[in-house]
Amino acid sequence: MTVVCRKATESDVDSLYDIIQSYAEKGIMLPRSKEAISRHIDSFVVAEYEGKFVGCGSLFRLGQELVEIRSLGVSDGYKGRGIGRQIVSFLTEQARAQRIPKIMALTYEVAFFEKNGFTVVPKEIFPEKVWTDCVHCKKRDHCDEIAVMKHLA
Repeated sequence: MTVVCRKATESDVDSLYDIIQSYAEKGIMLPRSKEAISRHIDSFVVAEYEGKFVGCGSLFRLGQELVEIRSLGVSDGYKGRGIGRQIVSFLTEQARAQRIPKIMALTYEVAFFEKNGFTVVPKEIFPEKVWTDCVHCKKRDHCDEIAVMKHLA
């Protein structure tokens, strides 16, 4: 299965919105409006299989030395095929190219991230994340996501 990861463009906004919304409706991803996606389109990547949108993710800078993988999702029918791993690898290479030494995520899929070289860490070590997103989250007082981080060489 040949999957191509690429930077997202404005023409991807509707597809990005649809997949993010499908995860948000299940309570496992923060929702993003089409306007927010469009405003931050340069942070998104798209995975395609035979020209069809099958997944996405984004790399969001939280500081000089830290970026977050967020809005990581794979379309139904394409899960379990290594697409998420390819997206994470693509985003990790982007972080390396920007010389950012740490990459983190908040997730319910700890085993997936561990297979991709991340380790579990306390959420409290990321005040940048707390003040950027968590303050607006309805789960902020009872967050059940797990923080993972990877140091990039």
